[in-house]
Amino acid sequence: MKKRILRYIKHVVTTFIIVAFIAVSFGLYHGASFRYAEDPLMMHWDKDGPYVFKKNDSTFTVNYIKGNQDDGFYLDQKDYSSGTKIPVYCYFPLDSSRFEFTIDNDIKVPENTYKGNFKILAVSDIESGFKTFRDFLINAKVIDEKSNWTFGNGHLVLLGDFVDRDFSTTQVLWFIYKLEQEARENSGRVHYILGNHELKNMQGNFESTSPKYYHVASILQRKQTDLYSSDSFLGKWMSSKNSIEQINGILFAHGGIHPDLANYKTNLNEVNRIIRSNYYKSYYPKAEKSLEQLLISSHNGINWYRGYFKEDLKQEDIERGLKIFNAESIVVGHTLQSEVNKQFEGKVIGIDVKHPKDYSKSIPDQKSQGLLIEEGKYYRLFHDGEKEEL
Repeated sequence: MKKRILRYIKHVVTTFIIVAFIAVSFGLYHGASFRYAEDPLMMHWDKDGPYVFKKNDSTFTVNYIKGNQDDGFYLDQKDYSSGTKIPVYCYFPLDSSRFEFTIDNDIKVPENTYKGNFKILAVSDIESGFKTFRDFLINAKVIDEKSNWTFGNGHLVLLGDFVDRDFSTTQVLWFIYKLEQEARENSGRVHYILGNHELKNMQGNFESTSPKYYHVASILQRKQTDLYSSDSFLGKWMSSKNSIEQINGILFAHGGIHPDLANYKTNLNEVNRIIRSNYYKSYYPKAEKSLEQLLISSHNGINWYRGYFKEDLKQEDIERGLKIFNAESIVVGHTLQSEVNKQFEGKVIGIDVKHPKDYSKSIPDQKSQGLLIEEGKYYRLFHDGEKEEL
């Protein structure tokens, strides 16, 4: 009897180990990870900001959060004329660093087509990781150790989902804004192309947002939807951005182009105009079939589409989508890849990888990657600045 019980226990334990191994392997294959060693500084909000809101037609109010969890919080507020350049800073508690810049209320809708002789570096899905983003750009020689632009006339393309999931959304967004100004001064460009999570925030869907920002909104005596509304500076700035652009014959979008888009005669101007006009409108499927419904769909829309990697598409489906815009290929984020790669005979380049988190460690260890396009060649750019041709 005793031997039978031991054999039974051994069988149960062996079965459990096999099932656990299969489950872990399946999870890792599909991008799962285990986070641990969270740094309590993620709850350090002293000097967090700036949070900038329109006070009236001629005035902005700049807010910084001061204080701590134990003693309470208060706001450091100052009003500025909307016609002046506003000097501000952004603080990052994990390493007590800060960067300074000015806010200019003159916001313009960017162009959607660019041509020229310059390097292109594309990164996606940073998901609120300021340190990860900054350090990757330092190693890629886009910025120096003081976070100043050093990429010359290069183009930095950010393919959406730079918000949500972690604790540094404010720092990431202002950092993009700062680099955008510096790049332009050096004949370069920063292309901030919106993803589905930027849209979620503008539309009031905070299911993936760090709880920090609910509390931040409360300290500001506002609702969370106010953080990226058209009355906030960041909201106004984000809502000017495109959802798809073309650079040297290559399309850049967060999700991708559904093959059905080829059924409509359209162009980048119209596509961006339609999607932009819906940035603050929550999507729901309507019975009618139209270009607008396809473009903004939370399944098939350009900010949301995963079909390149999740559907049984043929090469001709890819070609149909590219032909609409006379494009050679398309670079996308949104759908997780094990590494930056080419698919469909090089027509689709997926660049969404698991980036490290600022305030925690993970198993397996995660390393950033991006896509470098230089002299017509495509490279997988690693976290340490090394590159490998695709």
